[in-house]
Amino acid sequence: MKKLFILLLALLPIAVFISFKQFEQNRIVPNKSFGFGEKVEYRVHYGFINAAEARVEVDKKVTMVNNRPCFKINVTGRTVGPFDLISRVRDTWRSYVDTSAILPHAFYQSVQENKYRKEETTVFNHDKDQAVSSKKDESKVYNVPNNIHDIISGYFFLRTINFDKITEGEVIEVPTFFDGQVYKLRVRYVGRDVIKTKFGKTKVLRLNPLIPDNKLFKGEGAMRLWISDDSNKIPLKVEVELVIGSLEMDIKSFKGLRKDIAWF
Repeated sequence: MKKLFILLLALLPIAVFISFKQFEQNRIVPNKSFGFGEKVEYRVHYGFINAAEARVEVDKKVTMVNNRPCFKINVTGRTVGPFDLISRVRDTWRSYVDTSAILPHAFYQSVQENKYRKEETTVFNHDKDQAVSSKKDESKVYNVPNNIHDIISGYFFLRTINFDKITEGEVIEVPTFFDGQVYKLRVRYVGRDVIKTKFGKTKVLRLNPLIPDNKLFKGEGAMRLWISDDSNKIPLKVEVELVIGSLEMDIKSFKGLRKDIAWF
């Protein structure tokens, strides 16, 4: 269950984005979707049991990395209640995302899972298509595809996309670097819908991350993701069908959005 929780939090920021040309210092990706000071919190539950909490937060101030202005974005996750007694998790992921190009310049992770501990920092050199990962006293250089993303920056780039130009049923492959590996993440755009949340009903976009066969999930399409059908494009709900039971992640609170969500 611990590994499943980590995967769910990791997949929260992962979604569809359209690749663009070689990184340029003066490249500008129009962004009307997010800004400094945004904070969104989620509740993860297994049936009627609260299992965990997650938070996605954009720092209020700009941070300079690689001589570039960046959004400092934190994603944190922790188990709660009975799950905290069985398998304690206190994880933090942090991405420094270029404010103009919406590409990552650095990624940090601090993993605390029961007695297991891990700290690692990855610096991205987009001009050379390289990622340099460092932990303790060792560093390793990886060759990566052009315009590589980390698991956080990919989601934030998604939020700049105009889904009116995406065909229903279209599957997009996303190159993402995480834990020393490049993954081809495949996500299907399902279409539009309306869902009910604790704040009311609202229009959403439906996404379906396609998961390779494994012993935890119930088929390739076991995960379903709903994001707000507006310029914000924040995740409102995630469902994961397991071999036994299911997990759900629902929005708990939010502030600092650039546009009010239209609840009805």
